[in-house]
Amino acid sequence: MTNNLYLQNGLRFLLLVLAQVLIFNRLNFLGYINPMVYILFLYWYPIKPRRSVFMLICFFLGLTIDVFSDTLAFHTVACTTMAFFRPAIMRFVFGVNYEFQSFRLSNTTRVQQIAFLTFLILGHHAIFFLLEIFSLSHLLLLLKKIVFTSVGTLVVGILMLTLFSAEKE
Repeated sequence: MTNNLYLQNGLRFLLLVLAQVLIFNRLNFLGYINPMVYILFLYWYPIKPRRSVFMLICFFLGLTIDVFSDTLAFHTVACTTMAFFRPAIMRFVFGVNYEFQSFRLSNTTRVQQIAFLTFLILGHHAIFFLLEIFSLSHLLLLLKKIVFTSVGTLVVGILMLTLFSAEKE
């Protein structure tokens, strides 16, 4: 069971990195919207494993994307920061249910799942674009990039979640 979990997470890591680097980094909707689908790894990663291991994996996820995307360390910082804040976001979105040992993401409502993904995406993109632009004098550009890229990432993310998640009966 544990080996299957490692294999599944390793495969997700690899496939999301490949999808981001080979497909989504080359897309430019309206000239500046690039969906960042690798954030789905933060969504799909199991809830109960050790937090330090998760943060280290997210560091390497961001670093891998940075190496292939030629961004300084923006993905690494944003991904690691969101890995740090993930439990707080989960507590906010799922409430007291998150504290139970039997909590599973698949047992929550679709609205809660989309809210969780939205908070992950908005936080990640806010950190990423703040580092990329690094100037509040371009506040409208910053907000435009955060909002439109977040919406694009959310739409693609919901499509991927629908496509690859187990169907409830």
